[in-house]
Amino acid sequence: MTPAEKLPIVVLVSGSGSNLQAIIDAAAAGLPVEIRAVISNKPGAYGLDRGRKASIPTRVLEHTAFEDRDTYDQALVKLIDEYQPALVILAGFMRILTAGFVTHYQGRLLNIHPSLLPKYRGLHTHKRVLEAGDREHGATVHLVTEELDGGPRLLQVSVPVQENDDEDTLAARVLTQEHIIYPMVIGWFAENRLSIQNGAIALDGERMDGPKQMTFNQTTAL
Repeated sequence: MTPAEKLPIVVLVSGSGSNLQAIIDAAAAGLPVEIRAVISNKPGAYGLDRGRKASIPTRVLEHTAFEDRDTYDQALVKLIDEYQPALVILAGFMRILTAGFVTHYQGRLLNIHPSLLPKYRGLHTHKRVLEAGDREHGATVHLVTEELDGGPRLLQVSVPVQENDDEDTLAARVLTQEHIIYPMVIGWFAENRLSIQNGAIALDGERMDGPKQMTFNQTTAL
């Protein structure tokens, strides 16, 4: 497969970029994507190092250099669009995005969230799950809309909560599953299996009325 046949994507990171690494590894194993750039709002983000090691162009656009959120997001859109991505991937990009940014990339902006949405939107999901005494946790890949963690859900994986779990052990277990499901959904886009028309989402020609479901350690492709 030539680069022209691969789905062009840009990945945004703020931290370690482990989900970015999962996408890089999946691309090396045959996922038909071309990662055209890794962009961060933090110059020290380890995700940038992951990009450089994979010979992917990296860029930094520090939010602290801008007077407000709108001005930053406008500059970020301009930077992203230099790479003409078909899909923009949020991989631990710790910014609340403006309506203008989300609208610009409507239907092609993906995020992964460490909970079984719509439960536990926002931060500190692992702590909140433990405090609630839940026996099940998980992660969700979803399209991004103006509503925080409220966009259409595409794929969820459930993860068991063990009796001796703390935030770190639970987070680690969820993260292993994030690394499976995020490249999987990106593959749906890259292989033209997912379509979005007039707000309706279909996978393999069948309308999705809710997210596809996976269970812990299930690694077979949907």
